[in-house]
Amino acid sequence: MEPVPKQTDASVTQDHVLGGRVALRQGVNGYRAGMDAALLAAACDAPPGARVLEAGCGAGGALLAAAARQPSAHFVGVERDPAAAALARANAAANGMEARVDILNADIATPFSRLARAPFDLVMANPPFFDDPAALRAPAAEKRGAWMADGGLAAWTAFLLKAAREGGTIVMIHRADRLADLLALLAPKAGSFQVRPVHPRAEAPAKRVLVRAVKTGKAPLALLPPLVMHPAQGAKHTPQAEAILRGETALAWL
Repeated sequence: MEPVPKQTDASVTQDHVLGGRVALRQGVNGYRAGMDAALLAAACDAPPGARVLEAGCGAGGALLAAAARQPSAHFVGVERDPAAAALARANAAANGMEARVDILNADIATPFSRLARAPFDLVMANPPFFDDPAALRAPAAEKRGAWMADGGLAAWTAFLLKAAREGGTIVMIHRADRLADLLALLAPKAGSFQVRPVHPRAEAPAKRVLVRAVKTGKAPLALLPPLVMHPAQGAKHTPQAEAILRGETALAWL
């Protein structure tokens, strides 16, 4: 394993997520946990005692928020960037979660079998949203890994399908315009899909989708009521979105 780069005070910020319940140190210039990470954590419906894996956990924004929501579950984060993995490990310790949150400095391009872990009850991910460098202006070097999926969305779904046990759950958040691709990539080995659109405002098209699937599941696809993040005017978030972001309620599935 490569040496873990040291983080200086100037290269990280001290933040909080889940209504202040989780302290989070994260890089100034790299990927920073935001709305998508919060929604992914809220969508993690791990039962008591479950083993949960997050692919591409970064500094732990979604992983630790999910761990705070599910105090009896055990979590593993996989992160290829050594600096982000080191921050995630330190954040787990700072929040008193080191006994049930483990961070692996590994790449999802690595076959899951090489991680020497048994398949998980629930796997989740917020994959990079782009896999074509020509599709957008090149991001800063520190953010490229969070924006560009080197192996495409196919590499992420393949890893998650291998990481989930038979009958296990897969939860993902992604761009709404990639929904068809996401379902097609998961469908050969997963089913029982549930899709929840996420709209910035009630009158605007969905920008994100949360997708839940069951490995070897056979139930029909269910399109769930949308989550609307912002009201037309007034408050920053709708009451439902605010309750979810603060950890007062979860994103329910059927």
